[in-house]
Amino acid sequence: MDAATPDSEQDIGRQAARTRLGMWAFLGSEVMFFGPVFFAYLYGRFMWPQAFEAASRGTDLLCGAVNTAVLLTSSLGVAVAHLLADRGAYGRARRALDAVVLLGLAFLAIKGYEYVQDWREQLVPGPHFHLQGAVNQAGAQLFYFVYFFATALHALHLTAGIALMLHCRRALRRRPGRPTLRRLEAAGLYWHFVDIVWIFLFPALYLAGRAL
Repeated sequence: MDAATPDSEQDIGRQAARTRLGMWAFLGSEVMFFGPVFFAYLYGRFMWPQAFEAASRGTDLLCGAVNTAVLLTSSLGVAVAHLLADRGAYGRARRALDAVVLLGLAFLAIKGYEYVQDWREQLVPGPHFHLQGAVNQAGAQLFYFVYFFATALHALHLTAGIALMLHCRRALRRRPGRPTLRRLEAAGLYWHFVDIVWIFLFPALYLAGRAL
């Protein structure tokens, strides 16, 4: 019994390391996935700075700011859930994950409201696109193409994050223990990654034209 315990602890440590390595490798591939989006934004910002600034002023700053606060709060909730689960408070950890899921859904709802407003104001790229006050409509349209692609891609990743949180919540209820804790840690890394992507998107899309 005494000889087996250290081996078991070593196995657990190796499994945890493999889980973390796998998630970091996945997040590395995700960085390369978002890279072209940020490159397209920087290229347009350099080539048509006035058009991008005018288009940035057309975004809904209040919705963007509220969503930033929502995401940051949700990241705190993930950290709290992991801490509670690590201490064996599985019920409270599940309630923390409930809050994370609700905040994620709130982010998507606000983003959906923004999309509807953009549609009504003819800001969706296409034949009817028109940004009031913009001299370079083509440059402004390119900004909104990047805006919709980047935010929709982010929303898809957030939806996957919500699914991961629901999976972890279910596992905490049915099979609480170290394996579930490792899953929650990996899911938390993914959630924080999605949060960090938004931290870059928010100033680029909402604040660029308002800083002048």
